Formats: sequence, structure tokens, C-alpha cells
Amino acid sequence: MDDLERIRELYGTRRPDPQAQGRVWRRVTGRRRRSRLSWLMIPAVAAAVALAFVVLHEPPVSGRSVLLAAATSAASVPGAEGTYWHIKKVRNGSEVTELWVARDGRAWTSDGERVSPVTGRSPFSMAGRDLTFEQIQGLPADPAALKERVAAMLPSNTPGLLADALSGLLWTKPSPPAVRAAAYRVLAELPEVRYLGESPPGEAFSYVLANGNRRTLVIDAETSQVLSSTDSGPSPRTERVIEAGWTDRGPR
Repeated sequence: MDDLERIRELYGTRRPDPQAQGRVWRRVTGRRRRSRLSWLMIPAVAAAVALAFVVLHEPPVSGRSVLLAAATSAASVPGAEGTYWHIKKVRNGSEVTELWVARDGRAWTSDGERVSPVTGRSPFSMAGRDLTFEQIQGLPADPAALKERVAAMLPSNTPGLLADALSGLLWTKPSPPAVRAAAYRVLAELPEVRYLGESPPGEAFSYVLANGNRRTLVIDAETSQVLSSTDSGPSPRTERVIEAGWTDRGPR
């Protein structure tokens, strides 16, 4: 299913607008030259009018449709295979960080020069609360249930906290495909999540954090991957995702 088909599925087929169709016809043929139009050109002109009419009546792409398309992509990803969950990021254009987490909970980080084991706490958290690998794997795949579970884990009902916690399930944690899909579907319905439009090579969304700064995520709806995260504020920070997923290559 391509993007236009997804949009049609979401919004349906719009009824023709006779006035718009007339405007397109007049633009193509020209009022003054209508009498000189060759009969051989009629089929070509009609095809051009039909094409222009379809283009003019395609519904605009919305942030909701993009997030739902990403949810569909996330749900189609095969089950996790590999020994380690691994994410590699570049912060502020130069600082390389990596994280490896084994299925038994052991974890390692790298600053680009040395690898160190993670000790004392879980490598994953949500709103300051530690999450274990097992807890992440056990999150519900139903959007309503996931929203309720995540909201119950937050210290307050501040809108930005919920959006941030759900977006973290998309890229900073080894969430199962169905959970990632559910997180996208919940985000698509949150009014505080703003669609900013295309931001090549992806689509940009933003929400306000609890500290008042705005976080902008760029996602690739076709792969459901988060490509980057940027925080505004006195100390702006950008993290670009290089790799995120399961691998058999351990800490190195």
C-alpha cells in the first residue's frame, strides 16, 4: 500500500467539485482558443483535466495520517532477533554514544573511545523511573491500554510527559513491534503533538517538555524509525540516530 492509498483509506474518497472541475477545464483549454481546439486533441486534454482534477482533490497530508502510517510500518516489522539491543547516536554533531543491552538485563555504554558496563541501575527509564527489559517487553500492544499503563507510571498528568514517555518507546527502548505501533497510534491522537511538515529525510513532530523546552522528532514513516531528536532551550541538544535495533555484535 503506497502513501496515497493509505491517505484514501484514512480519509475516504472526496466527492467531485463541479466548480473546481470547470476551473481546471478552462485553464487547460483557454476560453479564447476553445473553438480552435483540434478534435484529435480532445482525448489528451480530457486526460490532462482528469489528472489535474485528481491532484487538486487529493486530501492534504496530516500529521495523524503520517503517524498512523508509521504505526502500520512498525507493526509489520519482524519479531526481534539478535543477542543485543543496540542504539548508536551522535549528539550535537560530534559526540558518539552507544548502548548495548542483553536480554538478561546486562548493559554496556560507549563514549566512542571506551566501553563501560552499566551498574547500579537500569539502562532504561521513563520520567525518571527505572524500567527493566522485562517490563518493556510486557507493555500492552493495545493503544488504549498502553496509554493507561504509561500514564499511571508518570508523576503527573502534564501533557508533555505523556508524549515524551510514549515517544521514548519508539527509539530509546527495545520495545516490541506491536508496542511501538501502539505508541504511534496514541501519539496520533494527542493534541499536544504538533506536525511540523517535511524535514528531509523524514517528517517532523514536536511537543513541549515539562521544563518548557520543545522537543522535535524527525521520523521516517516508511520504516517507523526515529531519525533525530532536537531539544530547544538555553542549551539546545540534537541527537541523530545512526543505528537502532537488534544485533549479534556485542560491545566493542
